[in-house]
Amino acid sequence: MLRCWHALLVETDDQIALLSKPRNKGGNSDLASAGFNIINSIIGSGIIGLPYSMKEAGFPLGILLLFVVALITDYSIILLIKGGNLSSTKTYQELVKKTYGLVGYLILSILQFLYPFIAMISYNIITGDTLTKVFQRIPGVGVDNVLTDRHFIILLTTIIFTLPISLYRDIAKLGKVSLLSLVLTTVILVVVMVRAVTFSPQVPKSENAWIFAKPNAVQAIGVMSFAFICHHNSFLIYGSLEEPTLKNWSQVTHMSVALALIISVAFAASGYMTFTGYTEGDIFENYCRDDNLATFGRFCYGVTVILTFPLECFVTREVIANVFFHGNLSTVFHVVVTVVIIAVATGVSLVYDCLGIVLELNGVLSATPLVFIIPSACYLRLSKERWNHSDNLISCLILVLGVLVMAVGFVMTVLHPQECSHGKEMFYCSPSNVSLHNSTLPP
Repeated sequence: MLRCWHALLVETDDQIALLSKPRNKGGNSDLASAGFNIINSIIGSGIIGLPYSMKEAGFPLGILLLFVVALITDYSIILLIKGGNLSSTKTYQELVKKTYGLVGYLILSILQFLYPFIAMISYNIITGDTLTKVFQRIPGVGVDNVLTDRHFIILLTTIIFTLPISLYRDIAKLGKVSLLSLVLTTVILVVVMVRAVTFSPQVPKSENAWIFAKPNAVQAIGVMSFAFICHHNSFLIYGSLEEPTLKNWSQVTHMSVALALIISVAFAASGYMTFTGYTEGDIFENYCRDDNLATFGRFCYGVTVILTFPLECFVTREVIANVFFHGNLSTVFHVVVTVVIIAVATGVSLVYDCLGIVLELNGVLSATPLVFIIPSACYLRLSKERWNHSDNLISCLILVLGVLVMAVGFVMTVLHPQECSHGKEMFYCSPSNVSLHNSTLPP
């Protein structure tokens, strides 16, 4: 299927040579490093909400929608770079500015800044909530210990990890960090799959757990779009390639999206099959506090989020540099802008500890335009092909679908917001069940 998308994108004979030719000197990333950065950008905090999206859409329809969102993501990422080549632009902002003028440029800049910035806030919140539960399992660490204070944990991880890594100027240097994050994500997937076998018998199945479709399917698309979006840093990663050509980019995109889809489907299915209608927006909120294997999964997820944070910081800094500094930041301003961005994101995450509805709105109002609408709209404006060309028809379809998801998803999110359940112990975590969900663990 992905090959079909690729064929549709590069079949224009009179433009293949132009699109395959590097526009400028490449960076330092090989195809594997660039692929790890894309996968790491996709497999961020959004993956933790995918089981919840199955609950919202209905499990069979949810899996189907996950494939659709992945295919659209694959297609639109390549379409985005193709539009950049057609317009001789090197950034997302330049592409939209050349295509739709100053108004389009400002709208895109706001969306491209807000999405990763809110993601950074969510990463901090997840880090604080997740790691405090991990530290609570350490012998001698009581509820009054500083390690169980989410504010302390957020500040500590920011100062020691996320700020220093975010100060890198070359995104290619995050390739190895992204590989480590991907390995940890695989470990988390294994934890969730193991618990689907060993813990799901303890959790009663909800009514209509396997119904094909549910009314909140459009809302689920917003959650999936939030999970799969990586368009906001596509130009950065594309420019980091040693040979930035459409052919190389297509290979990287297909590989990355396909692997991300496999991980996402496995994670969504395992999580939902364990908890069905009781699935929370953060799947780790469903596991019992004294579940040691789940605690290990929480630790791995906390580290993954910390390692993903710098990718989002790169994008927010790039947007500010392009809007206010003509794309170039001196060393001093590079440090200042980075510190200010992280300080503000950290400050917000210290004040608010529940961003469920904000994340859903971020998916519908920010991720959906970046994934569905803008790449398609730009290509349609730049395309010289006939109106019935396959690229134009598919782009129109994605554009219309994006507008519908935005409109309907916004209404559904407001009418049916995601509930926050931080720290709530689920009803099936009673003392009589402790031996069951820890029976598979080593002593």
